[in-house]
Amino acid sequence: MVPAVTCLVAGESAGRTLCGPGPEQEVSPMDSVSIKDLMCTRFATIHPEMPVVEASSNLIKLDMLGSPVTDDDGTLVGWISERECLQAALQVVYHNQRVATVKDLMQSDVLTVSLEDDVLSLAQQMLAAKPKIYPVVDAANKVLGVISRRHILNMLDQKLAELSRKAA
Repeated sequence: MVPAVTCLVAGESAGRTLCGPGPEQEVSPMDSVSIKDLMCTRFATIHPEMPVVEASSNLIKLDMLGSPVTDDDGTLVGWISERECLQAALQVVYHNQRVATVKDLMQSDVLTVSLEDDVLSLAQQMLAAKPKIYPVVDAANKVLGVISRRHILNMLDQKLAELSRKAA
């Protein structure tokens, strides 16, 4: 049986209560947690026509490794990471080349997660050489938030601490 727990999500100061099972249900610790429980709804606002140096600044301000690139309606059109931002910054600073726009460097083939996806399956996928952070989208491909390895690791850390307290 897994009671509700409070989990601090990276980048957020307030804890969230994760819904646990009823008093008579036996479930795995991962069954009571959803993508919605773990995802962060605060992410950098980045649009395709934005200069990469501005996108880089937005990532730095929010301490993010990458962020979804969206159109004006919030629909996912790509992804930009620190790697692409570093590439552009080096070109501008050291090679005196033009300032690139996000659409010039963004990844357009983006792996996404939906609210209905299974957290355990996502965690196992993240063990492979997959992205460290995924956009969470709805059926219309609108970005709802992001979920990262850190979000899942925070939840697992809370579960491990809970199990340790029970065993003691």
